[in-house]
Amino acid sequence: MNPVRQLRSRAGITQSELAGKAATSQPAIAAYESDTKSPTWKTIQRLARSVGLEPFVSFAAPMTREDRLSMALHVAIARVIAADPEPHIVHAKRNLRRLRTMHPHARDRFARWLQWLEQPIDDLIVRMLDPGSLGREMRHVSPFSGILSARDRARILAALRVHSAS
Repeated sequence: MNPVRQLRSRAGITQSELAGKAATSQPAIAAYESDTKSPTWKTIQRLARSVGLEPFVSFAAPMTREDRLSMALHVAIARVIAADPEPHIVHAKRNLRRLRTMHPHARDRFARWLQWLEQPIDDLIVRMLDPGSLGREMRHVSPFSGILSARDRARILAALRVHSAS
């Protein structure tokens, strides 16, 4: 997930609100979030500190093809959840109940998902789109199966193939 979007999501504020707090413009925030403009590390620090947060750098192994697909699917799932959270959270909790009985070795991960599902939607989305090792591990046992249509999944897979080929 884009770091400025992640920061704003974590803070629970709009682009305009972040711009005001950080003494910049809303178009600059939009450009950072759309990756048409790259913020410097000093800018990231200033944006984070303006909302009472501290940025930190994290390193992880390169994403595998499977990791990239899982991330792309979860980005689409995050959009669906953000648009109408309640039925999708209920769906995920129902899936978790079933998954816990089918895969007892993963109970700790399912318990973590259950904790995440109780958090505000923006926090849930930040966690499920974490590009680090925890996010990758959790996406492998995602309770969101059935949220995307077969057509949506095929479209994402096709886009990933095109992106990988270029």
